[in-house]
Amino acid sequence: MVALQPHRIELGDVVLRPFVASDEDAVALALQDPGILRWTAGTAVISTPADKRARRWLEPRIDGWARGNAVFAIADCATDQAIGSVTLRDVHRVPDQAVAAYWVGPAARGRRLGARALDAAARWGFAAHGLGLHRISLDHSLINEGSCRVALRAGFQLEGVMRDYYVEPTGQRHNSHLHARLSTDDVPQLAGS
Repeated sequence: MVALQPHRIELGDVVLRPFVASDEDAVALALQDPGILRWTAGTAVISTPADKRARRWLEPRIDGWARGNAVFAIADCATDQAIGSVTLRDVHRVPDQAVAAYWVGPAARGRRLGARALDAAARWGFAAHGLGLHRISLDHSLINEGSCRVALRAGFQLEGVMRDYYVEPTGQRHNSHLHARLSTDDVPQLAGS
């Protein structure tokens, strides 16, 4: 594991920036959303009392860069409030590859922020002045159709189905889509990118 230098990416109305401790209230609000809890919070966070969930989720993301993960808050440019997250993790665990994850809070949905943020993080990840990656993959439960739309809009091609791959915090298993984008793929044309 190699520490990464924290980075900032401007996208007009939003910015991708490292998470900070003052994002705790925004994360707490996001963790009230059943979809975020179901698909991205993880068992450790869900099993934590509700008043401590945000801190439990946030702490490893704040020091994620030091642990080799590019963990971005999607923040509103006008308020700097965190409204989502996009991460490139397991960077170079397999040479020239990483795994992406993302979520957008309910109040910010419908603006294609997830796809724009995922695309921006991927472009940075592929760039020689970024992470110099060749492949970024992601997966989501087949029944999480919103996540599939984000991945496809951001240029992550569907590669197949992984049977019983996704395990919800409740223990329920789902088939998952595997998506990936290569540095050599055509880049999507997203408004506001």
